Amino acid sequence: MKKVLALFLALAMIFALAACGKAAAPAATEAPAAEAPAAEEASGVMSYADYVAADLDSYVTIEAYVQAKQSWWDNKATIYLADADGAYLLYDANCSEEDYARLVPGQKLGVQGYKSEWSGEVEIVDASFEILAGDSYVAAPLDITAMLGTDELASHMNQAISVSDAVVADKGDGAAFFYNWDNSGEDGNSDLYFDIEVNGGVYTFVVRRYLTAPGSEVYEAVKNLKVGDKVDIEGFLYWYEGPQPHITAIVVK
Repeated sequence: MKKVLALFLALAMIFALAACGKAAAPAATEAPAAEAPAAEEASGVMSYADYVAADLDSYVTIEAYVQAKQSWWDNKATIYLADADGAYLLYDANCSEEDYARLVPGQKLGVQGYKSEWSGEVEIVDASFEILAGDSYVAAPLDITAMLGTDELASHMNQAISVSDAVVADKGDGAAFFYNWDNSGEDGNSDLYFDIEVNGGVYTFVVRRYLTAPGSEVYEAVKNLKVGDKVDIEGFLYWYEGPQPHITAIVVK
């Protein structure tokens, strides 16, 4: 009987120790799932088609080439960019004055920011960029003369463009241009607004003082326009409630 009791106690002790050992062992757990990378980190370099398809306010990452510098102020730069498939406006991107000085037409940039829209103009905001080594690209102006007044025009927003055989229209009271959009008068640092007639439609073009400053060849040429002049124009297809190109060259024919 004692042997049976001893055997029973021994078995009970073995089971108790096994239970204790199991309780003491750390519970098996899955490795914590890695946090999903932020959209900023997850996005790869987008094609122009990807950029066009992206939702407004979404994060975008592109590589493109400087076409023209519009302005720099307080470490913010506005720059026209393009690749072989389309164009972009980089608005108020973070940029040191030293980096701004390094930006020349054709320079390749890697850009990260948010696709945005303001009064019809699609642009990249809250952006930063890095200057990339490698190839260079400057787009030839696209002739949009026949596209003015068509739905197709918006698909070329921000591209380098040209218009041929346009006629300078009366901006008001026989004037060929206005100082500023509201004809507020010259203040030594004004934009110039003028209208052209093409294919029976009238369109407003702008000499943007930050892009082509007072004293530049194009600025002075527009100041000398007369209603009825026939002109060829080059610039960038900026958009404000419709096409409102920022011009960089004009020739009176």
